[in-house]
Amino acid sequence: MILTESNFLDILCFGEPLFEFNEQEGGLFLPSHGGDTSNCAVAAARQGASAAVLARVGNDHFGKSFMDFWRREGVDTTGATAVDGEFTGIYIVTHGASGHEFTYYRAGSASCSWTPGDLPRDLIMQTKIFHFSGISLAISENSADTAFAAARIARDAGAKISFDPNYRSKLLSPERAKSLFRDAFQICDIALPGIDDVKFLLGHADPDAAIGYFRSLGCEIVALTLGDQGAIVATQSQCERIAPYRVASVDATGAGDTFDGAFLAEFSKGSDPFYCARHANAAAAISTQGYGATAAMPLRKGVIGLLGAQAT
Repeated sequence: MILTESNFLDILCFGEPLFEFNEQEGGLFLPSHGGDTSNCAVAAARQGASAAVLARVGNDHFGKSFMDFWRREGVDTTGATAVDGEFTGIYIVTHGASGHEFTYYRAGSASCSWTPGDLPRDLIMQTKIFHFSGISLAISENSADTAFAAARIARDAGAKISFDPNYRSKLLSPERAKSLFRDAFQICDIALPGIDDVKFLLGHADPDAAIGYFRSLGCEIVALTLGDQGAIVATQSQCERIAPYRVASVDATGAGDTFDGAFLAEFSKGSDPFYCARHANAAAAISTQGYGATAAMPLRKGVIGLLGAQAT
């Protein structure tokens, strides 16, 4: 394929799709689609970016549902494969006094069986931004090796590399996670950590120290999300606090992934990182107003509407 600006993808997201069952009032569970990098791709597509997933699912009911879902959302599935004899992971979200809680059934799923030899190099080489997360580094050695191999292919082809650590203590030991995350940050251009990741990596939640840490690893842009306290965005020479948007929140599932997708979508359009973060912060806030990882993710016009309302 001869690559031109017109057939480059804005964003390619590598990672683990997980079918979601989210608890509703009354005890029923709403079936939906999740997984952090799939969520990121959907959020980006809803902001008008050309987004694709690089993913493996089982050739089962849940995997087929994902394929249909991505196509409905306008997410490119060229890099998605439904594998015979393997299964799609699932997770269950319950809600309590301390917020939302997750139960996972993913060990040995199709996402764990990637190898670097499976990668579609041509697709990876035609993306402006390659995004991956700590989940793919955690679910299997094969997945980790493949994530790094894909990131290097994309970087060598001139793409920007984006990484969200999304640390999960049940998947990786602290020592292994810190080593893998450091390697990932050293090859990424855009770091998208949350404040809980900072607490894990540094042992404290000092945002200024966190920005210094990511800068020292060579990250060109850091967008540190602070939950309901907004975000902090930094380049190598500038830093800005992004105020939160106050909304009637019911479920924060997927809010960080919505931030990632909206941020990268705006960045792919040429916006500066500080505007990208304001846009992403608004998108993430809106996404918490409904249940599930993707159901309440806003379209771009909804985000622009909230930004305009906050400015008046």
